[in-house]
Amino acid sequence: MCEAALHAADRAGAALTMLHVRRLLIDLETPPGRHWNGGDAFRTALFNALSMSFPVGEQFFIDAVRAGALALPDAQRSAMADEIKAFIGQEATHRRIHSLFNGHLQAQGLVNQWAARATRRIARVQGLDVRLHLGATAATEHLTAIMADYLLRQDAPLAGAEPRLATMWRWHASEESEHRSTAFDLYRALGGNELWRRRLFTIVTLHFVTDLLRQTANNLWHDGSWRQPATWRSAARLLLGRGGLLRELVRPWRDYRRADFHPNQHDDALARRWLAEHGEAWQPVGGSAA
Repeated sequence: MCEAALHAADRAGAALTMLHVRRLLIDLETPPGRHWNGGDAFRTALFNALSMSFPVGEQFFIDAVRAGALALPDAQRSAMADEIKAFIGQEATHRRIHSLFNGHLQAQGLVNQWAARATRRIARVQGLDVRLHLGATAATEHLTAIMADYLLRQDAPLAGAEPRLATMWRWHASEESEHRSTAFDLYRALGGNELWRRRLFTIVTLHFVTDLLRQTANNLWHDGSWRQPATWRSAARLLLGRGGLLRELVRPWRDYRRADFHPNQHDDALARRWLAEHGEAWQPVGGSAA
């Protein structure tokens, strides 16, 4: 199949994606416990680190998709308008929820260094081709989507977590899976090529993994759990053990590097099921319904 036909087929599959903006119905006023994730210092520090990245990252994704939409021909913009609007609505909601959560982390004495690094990095690419921004967004969305699927498949990462926060993470994971193809499709619609798509994925992966580990270590340092053997036993189980994060994500990570890859090739059944089974945790925004 030629590249143009391949991209057309991708868009036909993506057109089946229906995004919905949802308001999360949990208590975010009550501060979380210091080790809210099952009393486990490492798992708490890792998830806290991820949350610290979201407000700056989500705003970058919103800006990239909005700019990409404006660069589309009118007919294509019209065809993707509802999806783009819902993508922006979902990401804006994620940004707000995690900003509230991060305020509690700051009150606990944790220091968000990831956001500062990401802000400097984003400033260096301002004014460059919008396809670079969309390619970086699509790459990051793939990382978050495969991590989301892992979170929805495995109980261990959030075992014993405060229920409201487990809900927050699984709601976020479900929506990440739901909008996993939007930036990717925009990148291709604007003529983004395969070489740079894969290059950007490598660059984004290196930054993401390095920043995640650095911020997790920083959280453990400020938390006082850095030297505890139990912290590193937990890290070994979660990252390297059977069913662990690294083992489970290698194959879906590699998929993105295939020339024929499209995010809709990955199944989002777990996300759809979680959203359907936990309707009490959210309500549609603007009259949308799932």
